[in-house]
Amino acid sequence: MAKDETIINFDAVSFNFGIKKPILNEVSFTVRRGSKITIMGQNGAGKSTIFGLITGVHKPEEGKIHIGQNLSIAIARQVIPRTEMEMTVLEFFQNCFKEKVYDIEPRIEKVLEVVNLKAPTDRIIKSFSGGQQARLLLASAIIQNPDILLLDEPTNNLDKEGIDHLTKFLIDYKKTCLVISHDSEFLNAFTHGVLYLDVFTKKVEQYVGNYFDVVEEIKVRMEKENRKNAQLAKEIQENKDKANFFANKGGQMRLVARRMREKAEELEEEKVDVRREDKTIRPFIIPTQPDINGDIVTITSFSMIKGHKPVARKTNIVLRKKKHLLLTGPNGIGKSTLLEALASGTAKGTTIAPGIKVGYYRQDFSILNFEDTVHDSLFSVMDEKIEENMRSVAAGFLITGELMNIKVGSLSEGQKGLVAFARLVLQKPGLLILDEPTNHINFRHLPIIAKALDSYEGAMILVSHVPDFVKQIRIDEILPLDK
Repeated sequence: MAKDETIINFDAVSFNFGIKKPILNEVSFTVRRGSKITIMGQNGAGKSTIFGLITGVHKPEEGKIHIGQNLSIAIARQVIPRTEMEMTVLEFFQNCFKEKVYDIEPRIEKVLEVVNLKAPTDRIIKSFSGGQQARLLLASAIIQNPDILLLDEPTNNLDKEGIDHLTKFLIDYKKTCLVISHDSEFLNAFTHGVLYLDVFTKKVEQYVGNYFDVVEEIKVRMEKENRKNAQLAKEIQENKDKANFFANKGGQMRLVARRMREKAEELEEEKVDVRREDKTIRPFIIPTQPDINGDIVTITSFSMIKGHKPVARKTNIVLRKKKHLLLTGPNGIGKSTLLEALASGTAKGTTIAPGIKVGYYRQDFSILNFEDTVHDSLFSVMDEKIEENMRSVAAGFLITGELMNIKVGSLSEGQKGLVAFARLVLQKPGLLILDEPTNHINFRHLPIIAKALDSYEGAMILVSHVPDFVKQIRIDEILPLDK
């Protein structure tokens, strides 16, 4: 079949979540065979919804979606569903196919090599780290060898080695691929074009070129449109001023004044609706629990994973106020397991001072109750339950209006992340434990989050695979789990 053949065509597609939540409004775009396309847009704009429409999980309310005949589609989801956590590796991959696959074990071995993961087929899914689960999600789509590969935030939880493997795979991949990601360096390595979903107009803008070229093109276009609008605004004001002047003269001059007003109205219509930049969250601080002094956390030993088995290591780390610790090491070494044990107070060889309030940001958001409304989730962590204070903090994280009454489980992954940060602000912890806090978050928010963490005055333990993010935060001590 022709390489330039259009295999996905959205024709004036509209889609809503409920009556009050329009996501797409008369969206039109095309994707050609063999192209690698990035989907960009703000958290909650509806990027994952576009994937749902392509796979047929969602149906458009208006317009048509044409997918090329007999084309297979596979999606690498953002998270492994809780229902699949008890499966073995073998069952997990068998579950990717409608019919039983008899030669599946060699295929699993081959695909795990692609994502740089070693795992026996009888190992249970929930025993893997977040980074390893991210690799399994990728592998579950790749093993299907689809004509159209959909990747939703595929670099989340991946260490540098994992991202390098994935990048090479995508550069060499001969079929069509659509990727949702906030990782600009990663995207620029393989992208042929960008679909930008505007959260304000609910439309998609289509661009050709690599990621950085497209971002520059958008910037230049916006500057040009802003200049044109400024010039029109000046002319409009001049016409209005003249209209007022002539109107006061009376007689024939009123006719001139009317023409001037009409001219001003015509110019108003010429104004371009400039694409508004994605809203960023407001600068914030995470307040520290009052009256805490002395040693907050003492770590004399910890457990790491070597050859799939826990191994004890000795150390000597004491965290007091304003001390920030970074845990490092490759995927699967036990960073998240250690953080979870620290947060729950069950980590052997670790003491947290009595009365210390722990604020825990978990990469899979399982610390959030998905059945709670956003309102109740935020309210539940406050000592003084003052509605006005809660709503003010929430608004800073772009959580307003209808979002307050939605169940946490119905939010996009990025919005769950913003709820988790809002909870930390309202909770006022003495110890902050953060596991991959950049996952799913719009790149525009990251410098603001980094600044808040940098200025946090309590004790902090951080895990992050994003060097540019970590660089912006004061780190006093590093504990490399693999050394």
